Amino acid sequence: MKSLFFVLCAIIFSAGANAQQTTQTEAQQQQVLNELKEPMYRPLLERYILDELKSVRYDQQKLREDLTKQVTHSQLDAADRALTYTTDTINNVLFIITATASILVVVGWNSLRDIKSKVEDLVKERVGNITQEYEQRLQVLESKLKERSEEILNNHKKITITNEVHSLWMRANLESDMNSKIEIYDEILKRKPEDVEAIAYKADALLELGQTGVAIQLCNQALEMDNDYGYAYWQRACAYAMLHQHADAMADIRMALEYAPNLKNELLHEAAFASLHDNAGFNEMIEGI
Repeated sequence: MKSLFFVLCAIIFSAGANAQQTTQTEAQQQQVLNELKEPMYRPLLERYILDELKSVRYDQQKLREDLTKQVTHSQLDAADRALTYTTDTINNVLFIITATASILVVVGWNSLRDIKSKVEDLVKERVGNITQEYEQRLQVLESKLKERSEEILNNHKKITITNEVHSLWMRANLESDMNSKIEIYDEILKRKPEDVEAIAYKADALLELGQTGVAIQLCNQALEMDNDYGYAYWQRACAYAMLHQHADAMADIRMALEYAPNLKNELLHEAAFASLHDNAGFNEMIEGI
């Protein structure tokens, strides 16, 4: 009995110790959770980009299959029409021969040689006319089919370029290194040389690297393509302000705000305009916002 009593006491003591230890562990865990200042995981942006690229490749493959099917069906339709034209021609020739022979018998021609010669001449003439007519029709059909095929291929090329440019813009938005951004903008301009937005954003990246001269040239190039693009005026104004050419900078700021009024909110936050904070015209412009 004493042994059993001691065993029960030991079990009760062990359970109490375990409960106390569990309570202390939960309190420590709660304290650690309260001290967390940022999430313990981060979104997998790379996985999102890979999924987007996979979707783009799948769409391109699907479009290529649809294009192949359309071209194949068009070629089969053209061949079917050509076969129909040939069958109709042969039937017409047989009808002509039968009708000619019947007419000659009724008229009473005595020479089978004359009948044969006359029929051959008529058949050759008729067959020649029909063949020429169907050749012209086939040429027209072939020309239309070729134009349609070229149009489909051009549209497919444009869609491919658009998807590639969209992916590059996504990469540029996720990139923090300016040199890498410039490389991405160059890839965009290889596919769309007249993309004024890519030119302006490349100028912005160059300004971050202190290359004001090249940035001004790019802004001038963008404005030659689109004289109403306000962001190009804004970037050129930043370059002029960094070079302390305040008159040119103020002129470009006015043009930028005229074509893109939403840039007014960025006047005080643009670091490139630091040299203009003592300019009276710049301060008047800020007060007028």
